[in-house]
Amino acid sequence: MLRNRPLLWSAAVVLTAAAACAAPSHSATPRATAGPRPPAAGPSPQTSAVPSAGLDWVGVLLDDEDHWCTASVVDSPHGNVVATAAHCVFEYGTYASDFSFAPGFRGSGEGASPHGTWRVAAVQVDDRWLKDGDEAYDYAFLALEPDARGRQVQDVVGAARPEWMSGPDRRVTVVGYPNADHNPAHRPIACTTDARHDADQPPEMLRIECAGFWDGTSGSPWLADHVDPARPGRVIGVLSGGDTDTESTAVLFGARARALYDKAARVRVPAGPGR
Repeated sequence: MLRNRPLLWSAAVVLTAAAACAAPSHSATPRATAGPRPPAAGPSPQTSAVPSAGLDWVGVLLDDEDHWCTASVVDSPHGNVVATAAHCVFEYGTYASDFSFAPGFRGSGEGASPHGTWRVAAVQVDDRWLKDGDEAYDYAFLALEPDARGRQVQDVVGAARPEWMSGPDRRVTVVGYPNADHNPAHRPIACTTDARHDADQPPEMLRIECAGFWDGTSGSPWLADHVDPARPGRVIGVLSGGDTDTESTAVLFGARARALYDKAARVRVPAGPGR
């Protein structure tokens, strides 16, 4: 079950916006942890997501009408990369186009973007998702343009580091935005619970059992070792779907996800007039 609404799609997506240039201003080598870890000790896992204050660097993919998926800023050399689910940006043979990322989105009615919005300049999706829709590759990395003031998104709202070698058994915090049918105030929700390998899926697939992740939460970051906004933990995957209303799945980031991230991280759109 894919948790996003259909979007107007166009094949005219910009797949590369500009050549990478200039020295990195952010760490390009996220810390990796090999092998499985037991779930963290502490409070019992949640069984249902609850309204949350959210995280400044988690937000929504937004077009002229409304939002349909969740995305999050991941640490990158130029500070302009976000992670989301592949089906949020490529489906039915075409790419999404003319859309933006709005971190910290919230508010009733049409909602508001308290930190501003950043237009998507480039989309990186694995070839196996493009050809076959293989759910083991349902992740994507997007490069963003600077905002109207010439700022990169990470410089404004921060980011979490991605982790490329996580084991499957982790205590995770998942933060996302259900769509307006279930969330008219556009308020983020969060759940901290234990992730396990999904025995019915490939080894890189994880599952949590936590109600409340309705349509719109696809792309939500799965954060290991999250403590608070100052100690965000690391993104080990993004929410991709789930077979029931209480079950959600994600794909562990690995070598192929890292390769996509590297492509997105090399894209840099210089600030300029009109941006």
